[in-house]
Amino acid sequence: MGILNITPDSFYDGGAYKNNSDILSQVYIMLKDGATFIDVGAYSSRPNATHISETEELQRMLPIIELILKEFPDALLSIDTFRSEVAKQCINSGASLINDISAGHIDENMLQTIANLQVPYIMMHMKGTPQTMQEQTHYDDLIKDILSYFSKRIAKARELGIVDLIADPGFGFAKTTEQNFELLNQLELFNNLDLPLLIGVSRKSMIYKSLGNTANEALNGTSILNTIALQKGASILRVHDVKEAMECIKLVNLLKS
Repeated sequence: MGILNITPDSFYDGGAYKNNSDILSQVYIMLKDGATFIDVGAYSSRPNATHISETEELQRMLPIIELILKEFPDALLSIDTFRSEVAKQCINSGASLINDISAGHIDENMLQTIANLQVPYIMMHMKGTPQTMQEQTHYDDLIKDILSYFSKRIAKARELGIVDLIADPGFGFAKTTEQNFELLNQLELFNNLDLPLLIGVSRKSMIYKSLGNTANEALNGTSILNTIALQKGASILRVHDVKEAMECIKLVNLLKS
């Protein structure tokens, strides 16, 4: 899953794509390098990100969906949003799946909307909102608490008739660096959910703060953690750098063959 942030303030690539040509060029590169999905985000979910209205999110998102699908009609677009109305309008505009950082907690209409749309749904673990999550890093037992969260959200989704679910444990969302590594160390336990696992560690602070460098210098660390995640059962890697992630996937698959 290749990341396309059309936001001015995302932590790594915010503001990187200045015009339609830049966007289409990046999508072309990601698809050529092997991305199955392009995950489009118009609301920055980095810690303490600026809150924007639903209207602004849609104004950013809908023209980009149209732009990409006109140029790449077979592209599978994932929409990174926690708002049900954004999800609905994007799917109706041709997107294929919804990636919700809040698993339906921020917008109580999200799960019913997904059930109505009958599209695949990625539910991520987070506490609070992007503006408050870094103050909510206390857990009685990190792994048990997150597994309990998923069991409840999965049950609710199934009750509503949602069929295609993907779980994302939410690296960096309401978790300290130490908790992120504990989560990765015990990632195989999440296979008990019996859902595909999506892992998003690409260029995150758990890497560059641990190595004492920057997000721009965190590609090597990203590849290492992606490889570990694949060995522990990850099904989807959400990344900024598709070519390098595909190399990880190919080499790990050789180990399994």
